[in-house]
Amino acid sequence: MSAGEPLPRAVWWLIAARAVNRLGAFSLSFLTVLIAAQYGASEATAGLVSAAFGLATVPSRLVGGRLSGRVGRRRTIVVGLVGCAVAQLGIAAADSLVMAITFVVLLGLVFELYEPPSQAMIADAVGAPERVRAYSLLNAALAAAGMGAGLIAAGLGRWDLRWLFVADAVTCLLCALVVQRVLPGDPPRAGRAPNQADSVAPWRDSTLMALLASGTLFALVYLQIMITLPLSMAHRGLQPADAGLLFTTSALTIVLGQPLLRLKPIAALSTPAAFATGYSLLAVGLAGYGVTHTLGAHLVPTIVWSLGDLVLMGRVYAQVADLAPTGGTGRYMAVFGTSWGIAGVLAPVAGTQLLQYKGATTLWLAMSGACLTLAVTQPFLARAIAARTSPPAAAASPSAPSAESSLQQDR
Repeated sequence: MSAGEPLPRAVWWLIAARAVNRLGAFSLSFLTVLIAAQYGASEATAGLVSAAFGLATVPSRLVGGRLSGRVGRRRTIVVGLVGCAVAQLGIAAADSLVMAITFVVLLGLVFELYEPPSQAMIADAVGAPERVRAYSLLNAALAAAGMGAGLIAAGLGRWDLRWLFVADAVTCLLCALVVQRVLPGDPPRAGRAPNQADSVAPWRDSTLMALLASGTLFALVYLQIMITLPLSMAHRGLQPADAGLLFTTSALTIVLGQPLLRLKPIAALSTPAAFATGYSLLAVGLAGYGVTHTLGAHLVPTIVWSLGDLVLMGRVYAQVADLAPTGGTGRYMAVFGTSWGIAGVLAPVAGTQLLQYKGATTLWLAMSGACLTLAVTQPFLARAIAARTSPPAAAASPSAPSAESSLQQDR
């Protein structure tokens, strides 16, 4: 991955602000554990509560995409972060299951507001050839902050899981402050004409819908790590809070692994080959969770699947940005982002049911199989997207850029 042109200052500030937010962002990984431990709910009931959160995030993403175009990206990011802080504090202070569920749903309704404008801001601030690098740097910064977050989770979680939500609320407010202070202000109606906003029709884009399907399967797998891993460890007699140490290991792997991306064999990977490699590593790592029974043994598969995540990071979002028409990046990102909301509904229910009735081994082997499916199918989709977003060779002329040079943006 080449150094390319320097990234704009606004992109660096946005990455920094999101990293601050990530310091407290492991609270949701322990939501099912909190519901079960604090209110005596069953694992299945806790899974349903988490699913309610996931369902609420679906309209949250779509509203975030709309608001970013109508009231401005910076305003949308700030509103979403402040709303998250209020809901997180409500969860921490709830004295009944009903009140906790109310704030969980409220959190879902505001949780994704800031994602579409953040992703669109990055996509529009850099050229197409630099999008993979920009999104990879964002993910690397989030991973670096995740190292501290994992330690916070392991420490506060042993004391009282509710303090994780307090910590998350504090970091949301700090992130909102940074965004409000340093990011460029919003022009009227985000600088877009009304008819331009209305002409964007992401739901009619069949290629985006294919990306949405594959993204939902990936999110379903990834959320099992974030949501079900603590419960899985408890099933094997381990401390659920120690999942925070595994999250820290994953983050450390991604941060220290950044130089690997510049090695010639990896840097030379085409997008289809990168997808096949990344998902295969994920499959191996998750299969490893299926056969490990000690905290130390969990470290090796954690490192393996994290290397797969390292290879994959940034690539799908760059493809979504390439697909989006002028002025439609926010809405395209919002629609693609509903994959996490859909998976957020399915993952807690599927994961807790598999864990409760089939055990941890079946759960992780099933997730490994899903990754192998993506390793086979995602490269075909990547080639189709490259064919659509690259100008045909016949259109090239001595006075126009060649199709070959345009293809370089897809790596």
